[in-house]
Amino acid sequence: MENNKKVPMLNKMAYALGTGGGNVFSQIAAAFLLQYYTDTALIGAGAIATMFLVCRVFDGISDLLMGGIIDRTKTKLGKARPWLIASGPLSLLGIVLLMNVPMGLSEGGKLAYAYITYIFMAVIVYTIYGIANTAMLPLMTKNPKEHTMLATFSAIGNNAIGLVAGSAITPLVVNLGWRTSSIILGLVACVLILISGLLNKEVDAGEEIEKKESIPMSKQLPAVLKNKYFFILLLVGAFSLLMNANAIGAQIYYCNLVLGDMGLMSKFMIAGQLPGLLILFLMPYISNKYSKQTFLLIGSVFLIIGFAISGFAGTNTAMLLVGTVIRSLGAGPLLSAVFALVPDVVEYGYWKYGVRSEGLISSAQSVGSKVGIGFGSAITGWILAAVKYDPTAVEQSQAVIDAVKFDFTWLGMIISVVIFVIVLMLNVEKYADQYRTTN
Repeated sequence: MENNKKVPMLNKMAYALGTGGGNVFSQIAAAFLLQYYTDTALIGAGAIATMFLVCRVFDGISDLLMGGIIDRTKTKLGKARPWLIASGPLSLLGIVLLMNVPMGLSEGGKLAYAYITYIFMAVIVYTIYGIANTAMLPLMTKNPKEHTMLATFSAIGNNAIGLVAGSAITPLVVNLGWRTSSIILGLVACVLILISGLLNKEVDAGEEIEKKESIPMSKQLPAVLKNKYFFILLLVGAFSLLMNANAIGAQIYYCNLVLGDMGLMSKFMIAGQLPGLLILFLMPYISNKYSKQTFLLIGSVFLIIGFAISGFAGTNTAMLLVGTVIRSLGAGPLLSAVFALVPDVVEYGYWKYGVRSEGLISSAQSVGSKVGIGFGSAITGWILAAVKYDPTAVEQSQAVIDAVKFDFTWLGMIISVVIFVIVLMLNVEKYADQYRTTN
């Protein structure tokens, strides 16, 4: 694949599968992990919410470190690709450890086990995978239209595999239990990530490795921190995943406590992801004719409308599904166009400050996604702890029911308004003519 040539269809599909492989863990973390810890492992919701928050501190450090490591990596396979390949088997190990809390331990022991395994999977393994996978996009081609196409394929793979995984987890657990389910999910994630890592190549990989001078972190980091779009990209990613993780995390409690039917979880997972998958096919057209920012703004409006409809729905399942479908039409653009903007932010930084940092810029997306998923799950945990949710109670209090309703609907609408405001500032594409001609 030469610098500006089109990426072959096989490689686009492989990249899509690799992104989908990473989303297997995201689905577990966003939709099922809190409920597994509270209702199966019987760890307090407040303690788990605090764990999610504490781990975000380590995440911020690990993401920046990993971004710098990738920028300084020089191998015949390239900068990001070796790390992407390594993250496959590590994901299998991490998912299996995560979902198998030893029930013979005390509550304190189980909490300690949760901390250790969550830090391993979310802070170390998912950091390696996330930054390497994101950095591969600008490294596979320098063609801006191919960046959009790769991001589109990536988002389609992410949503399609997320849809299958999210819909399959509940029946898998019901029929096979958490242990067998974790092995199956871990194997799926591992294989899909390896397909991308083994098939895709970086355009400059192996070329004059010895002659290329590594830019020290002391020069890279200040240049990245001067790039305002690095922070805006981080914020959009964080709030988008915060919105998504919180809605999905609250959804399982909404089905169980408000609607009284856990079987509806699979229907809501499909309604929450399939429409978002379909709208992604419009991204290349809208992005090329208008901009990726326009695609993001459209998504933000859909989110606001979708959450508002769900808020008025109450226990009306049909209306709730309509709101979820509209919300999905908004989440699709938010979780894909941000990814597609990474190469633009990389090129803007190189044009403006003379330092190219695919790894560190990619860490914005990784930090944003993990902070969003972590805080999204933590918010639900804190809310449940505040209203004294008891998983062993036969009937929950009205305060618990009302809190779950607010968490699943109106809180999402508030976060979506914040996303819309931040997206208005993400106008990096207005400089495209300058950084594409001078770089």
